Amino acid sequence: MVNEKEYEYVVSAAGRVNIIGEHVDYCGGKVFPAALGMRNTVYVRPNGTNKINLSWTTLPDTVVLDIDKLDTYRALKYGNYQAGSALLWQNAGHKVIGCDMVQDCTVPFGSGLSSSAAIEVSTIAALAAVAGEHVDPVEVALTAQRAEREYAGVNCGIMDQYASACGKKGHAMLLDCKTLACEYVPVKLGDCSLVIVNCNKPHSLVESKYNERRAQTEEAFEILRKPAGISCLAELTPETFERFVHLLQGKVRDRARHVAEECERVRKAAVAMKAGDTAMLGALLNESHASLRDLYEVTGKELDALADAAQRHEACLGSRMTGGGFGGCTVSVVRTEGVADFKASVCRAYEQATGYAASCYETEIADGITVRKI
Repeated sequence: MVNEKEYEYVVSAAGRVNIIGEHVDYCGGKVFPAALGMRNTVYVRPNGTNKINLSWTTLPDTVVLDIDKLDTYRALKYGNYQAGSALLWQNAGHKVIGCDMVQDCTVPFGSGLSSSAAIEVSTIAALAAVAGEHVDPVEVALTAQRAEREYAGVNCGIMDQYASACGKKGHAMLLDCKTLACEYVPVKLGDCSLVIVNCNKPHSLVESKYNERRAQTEEAFEILRKPAGISCLAELTPETFERFVHLLQGKVRDRARHVAEECERVRKAAVAMKAGDTAMLGALLNESHASLRDLYEVTGKELDALADAAQRHEACLGSRMTGGGFGGCTVSVVRTEGVADFKASVCRAYEQATGYAASCYETEIADGITVRKI
């Protein structure tokens, strides 16, 4: 346990679950995430040196970062995300001062719930707080995204960092990833609950096909940009896609079809949430998973087994993978009275199918960045 009285600030940022809208953020589309109560919390105090001393509640390691050499820590096993976040914050013209920083992460690593974004966002917010700077959540999110792309090597969109920084308790975010326009939508699920289940198959977006998928969507955009008159791939409606589908071939065609149809599902999901239409929301989740499995090919046998077990349960209105894929979690809309049986049944069926034991998470929809002076 951390004795917070020894520190000056407690700063946290959220993990996130994306309810729907997968692999469309970097195509300029709208997504529908919510910030979670699972978070990365940073205890921080100035130390009067030119060093950032990092430690963790969950690791025995300690790491010392020289503020003048922040670009040299990319190969660190632990601390590279913090180094990259500090470097990109510094490069943006902000003051980075020497400090002691203890990090406590309750977002499961490799879960697809954006532990990396929570770490980046909370680290930058902590550096700002300890240097006496105002924390602007949108600026922090954009800087954290650059850290993930330029330092960690994941060519990600803005969704994860934005949700981590700008989340609002009890609300999902209908976020336009092209303009950063965000509409907060109250989560109205009536007699249903969101249930998150982790397939517990280790994965890493850097080592996965994430960047390859992004390149394929960029290829589709270049082919369709002039004929379809679009400024980003997510502007393709399903109808427009069908008009120009003959210009695309093979996997590139499949990836573009997923983007066009997933963006339409996001639009419908926001309408369903506002109306409290959980049946419609559930059906859209099922359609999204099928598209991510068959067209975008980012699920894998573990996530498919988990979603299949969920969709077959009588209390489940819909289920899909959430996050980048290749491992991680599913999100399901489940009748609250059946949640306990749903969890037991799904975990049992999943372990029989894969040999892995799944984990179920109890969490609330929470705020993004929090800063508290001790």
